[in-house]
Amino acid sequence: MSDCIVIIPTYNEIENIESIVRATLTLRKHFHVLIIDDNSPDHTAEKVQELQQEFQGKLFLEKRSKKSGLGTAYVHGFKWALQHKYQYIFEMDADFSHNPNDLEKLYNACHLADADLAIGSRYVTGVNVVNWPLSRVLMSYFASVYVKMITGMKIHDATAGFVCYKRIVLESINLDKIKFIGYAFQIEMKYRTFAKSFQIVEVPIIFTDRTKGQSKMSSAIFKEAVLGVISLRIRKFFNRL
Repeated sequence: MSDCIVIIPTYNEIENIESIVRATLTLRKHFHVLIIDDNSPDHTAEKVQELQQEFQGKLFLEKRSKKSGLGTAYVHGFKWALQHKYQYIFEMDADFSHNPNDLEKLYNACHLADADLAIGSRYVTGVNVVNWPLSRVLMSYFASVYVKMITGMKIHDATAGFVCYKRIVLESINLDKIKFIGYAFQIEMKYRTFAKSFQIVEVPIIFTDRTKGQSKMSSAIFKEAVLGVISLRIRKFFNRL
């Protein structure tokens, strides 16, 4: 039995899913993997079911009826992980933009050091992003600067989606109150963690853009993140977070 679960939301990731599962489940440190699939029409879930025969007791699948957003997928996964008694709960993308080899760095930051939330950070030691156009790098970087300015969090990569939570953090957050579903979800989770005075640590990683499959980024998701930060700060000010 592992004390670590890596939650990977998927929608049309048939080109990546087998490779990311194998890369994660064959690491020296034993991790379990939970796939949250939003009824991918490319049969991602069916491939996961095939792999479950090989990785029994290590690979799990929750299949939802429709595409419902990144945030709701992670909340679904968080609740599942808490119910199944995992102590360290990770978020990771399916497309290898997050290197599975870095999972152990995040684990060590929480298990061996003092972090309650460890963030795989693209910007804590400069800009460590590969294969992104300059426009997207700048958008992402200055989004984090904007979040820091509005919220007061001293986090260099507020929109990062490669993280490790100790279970005590997720137990302390009312997951049913999580409002945002896109990249604003990542900001909201970090802000709720910050607001409860948990220790947050950034671990430097190199982020590499996907080479297979299609990005889920859109202008609507970016707009939600920009406006969502202001909403979070106002709700915190009125003690309604």
